[in-house]
Amino acid sequence: MEKPDIFDRIMSWRVLRPLQPLYRKYKEPLLYLFFGGLTTVLSIFLYWLFAHPLGLDPLIANIISWILCVAFAYVTNRTWVFADKAHTPAGILREAASFTAGRLATLGLEELILWLGITVLGLNDVAVKIVAQVLVILGNYLISKLLVFRKQ
Repeated sequence: MEKPDIFDRIMSWRVLRPLQPLYRKYKEPLLYLFFGGLTTVLSIFLYWLFAHPLGLDPLIANIISWILCVAFAYVTNRTWVFADKAHTPAGILREAASFTAGRLATLGLEELILWLGITVLGLNDVAVKIVAQVLVILGNYLISKLLVFRKQ
């Protein structure tokens, strides 16, 4: 049996006990949505910070935001979301490389959406960023679940 993590301990609180069966059944997608939501909020905030107060080009601001958020997402996904984890240095490196490669694929999608929405269509950059994030979070989950942290 796996050692209880902080979320298991929180769910054992008396007030949350009625939700435990639902939590146990859907723990992975619930935690992915929680940390994916945090990553999305962080991504939008960092994008806004780099693009507006700091005045960087929107596509450059997005890439800087992406780098910081991929690091955050890898740590949270590896630590709390997906139970199957690499344990050797080579395994961890392979896992991190495939995680980053998957995120590069969705970065390409996001950059395309930003370019089309902002440059071609002239839409509000933050609104386009939010729409792009919805598609990216879905793609990232599928890549992480099916390719990066798949059960052996």
